[in-house]
Amino acid sequence: MRTALVIGTGLIGTSAALALASRGVTVHLADHDPAQARTAAALGAGTDESPEGLVDLCVVAVPPAHVAATLADTMRRGAARAYLDVASVKGGPRRELEALGLDLAPYIGTHPMSGRERSGPLAATADLFEGRPWVLTPTRDTDTEVLNLALELVALCRAVPVVMDADAHDRAVALVSHMPHLVSSMVAARLENAEETAVRLCGQGIRDVTRIAASDPRMWIDILSANPGPVADLLAQVAGDLEETVTALRALQSADEEKRSEGAAGVESMLRRGNAGRTRVPGKHGTAPAAYEIVAVLIDDKAGQLARIFADADRAGVNIEDVRIEHATGQQAGLVQLMVEPKAAAVLSAALRERGWSIRQ
Repeated sequence: MRTALVIGTGLIGTSAALALASRGVTVHLADHDPAQARTAAALGAGTDESPEGLVDLCVVAVPPAHVAATLADTMRRGAARAYLDVASVKGGPRRELEALGLDLAPYIGTHPMSGRERSGPLAATADLFEGRPWVLTPTRDTDTEVLNLALELVALCRAVPVVMDADAHDRAVALVSHMPHLVSSMVAARLENAEETAVRLCGQGIRDVTRIAASDPRMWIDILSANPGPVADLLAQVAGDLEETVTALRALQSADEEKRSEGAAGVESMLRRGNAGRTRVPGKHGTAPAAYEIVAVLIDDKAGQLARIFADADRAGVNIEDVRIEHATGQQAGLVQLMVEPKAAAVLSAALRERGWSIRQ
């Protein structure tokens, strides 16, 4: 691939453009807001000048509701050898294109499974897709050259290609992305009018659960409007679980010992189902989830503290598999939770203590 046209210079479009440009592809940028395209160009994602001729690949990175119309216009102009979109739903846009009577041989639907709470070109990074799944939804109509160009795009972005049926993809993202976002928002909504004394007690648990609720509501209206059925079906199942759990918790309030026992059993069943589901979430780099041990280190909120911890861990020959930071309420301090292989936990703890760090059990 030598040339590409990226239409839509938000987070995903600009990140893809940055990755392509950094690997020698000449990238042309277009957006309904020219100022946004200029911003992406200034970041090094390419040029906001129109291509003079046919480009190798056109990447459409606009909201789902506008994907089909944008693709149809671009395909009728003959702007590229191949076309793809990166929308978070796949079945709907393809059916819209079919209804418009377009030849879909030069088109393939795709979806990079990566994102951030922030949107827009200023949130983009060239490494946004590294190690992340990138779904491709070819059909019997898809030209082999188009599939190969899509695979080349995925490789240049250092993502991991996953081939799926379009409708199967939409059901899958409803489960692992769209439904969880709404549930996160519902939990976060409980905080809106909560007493300040309660909100000040927020710890890492509530931060983890509500993190994705910070995303742009307008963007999520577009996404959910394109995939409402599968999301509604899943939320109905969640509602059933909630109703059962509420009943079990009410039973725990009963003066009747048998009812309390039934309530405890109901709550335990839900918690164990959660345990079982959590074990199926892929671990680091998409591999099977690993059991890490946590080394908790007390740090002051000062510049360079994290860098020092990582450097000391490196001197001890210990690889940090993951890290979390829990800030202490009302204090300029916090706990850094270092996830390491179980056999390395004692080594790291001893090494950090020797270098003056306070380790919490």
